Amino acid sequence: MKFGAVIFPTDYSIQPVELARALEERGHESVWLAEHSHIPKSRESDYPGGGELPKQYYDTYDPFLTLTAMAAVTENLKLGTGITLVIERDPIMLAKEVSTLDQISNGRVLLGIGGGWNREEMSNHGTDPSRRWKLLRERIEAMKAIWTQDEAEYHGEFVDFDPIYQWPKPVQKPHPPILLGNAGEGALRRTVAYCDGWIPIGGRTNVEERMVELNRLAREAGRDPIPVTLFGTRPAPEAVEEAVAMGVDRCIFNIPAAPSGEVMPLLDKQAELIEQFS
Repeated sequence: MKFGAVIFPTDYSIQPVELARALEERGHESVWLAEHSHIPKSRESDYPGGGELPKQYYDTYDPFLTLTAMAAVTENLKLGTGITLVIERDPIMLAKEVSTLDQISNGRVLLGIGGGWNREEMSNHGTDPSRRWKLLRERIEAMKAIWTQDEAEYHGEFVDFDPIYQWPKPVQKPHPPILLGNAGEGALRRTVAYCDGWIPIGGRTNVEERMVELNRLAREAGRDPIPVTLFGTRPAPEAVEEAVAMGVDRCIFNIPAAPSGEVMPLLDKQAELIEQFS
């Protein structure tokens, strides 16, 4: 079992460099950063967690700039996005950002991706919410071409470019792992079709049942079992034991967007669990 932590980094929470060092010192395998480019004033999209949208959603840092700072002060901590809103990013630029971070960190990037839930936000980026999943797939396929081909080209409905050159290529071959953060109806088929792992959020779906289905779909596609990274794992022995029994590959604990004095005791408790299960 591997363990990590996810946070919305903000200007009022523990600073990224301090957090990265603390996680690595305490045995965490990975850190994961959320992403929202902005939050529209209109609140027509319901928050999936229920209730009012937490303040941290409005205030979160850019994940790739933040992960670059974290990479500079660590040696082994894996650098994850939880999740990158690919439907709001240009794929050629995103391919460059990911491969650059993978080079700077010597191959430590974990690219969590998703289609998002805030329809007003994605619409401001020119994305039709009803077609975001096809757009996401094309952008991922285009980035894979850029990462793996010296002369990359892609021709789809939404992404279309003739041969291009782009370096650096990622350290990880053929590219950093791509993990889908999605629990909707088509989530498992999308994961099998173009991703390397699945990220469910504990409590929002029946993870155990859906892992059985995920592995069935993987077998039918001629793939090995697909690793599962469980976000929102409760930092308690019984919760980790349940994840182990299900065959989860990685447990991710939530870290509040709070100052160091509040976060550090939580990390110490997590470290005790990591030591117990490692």
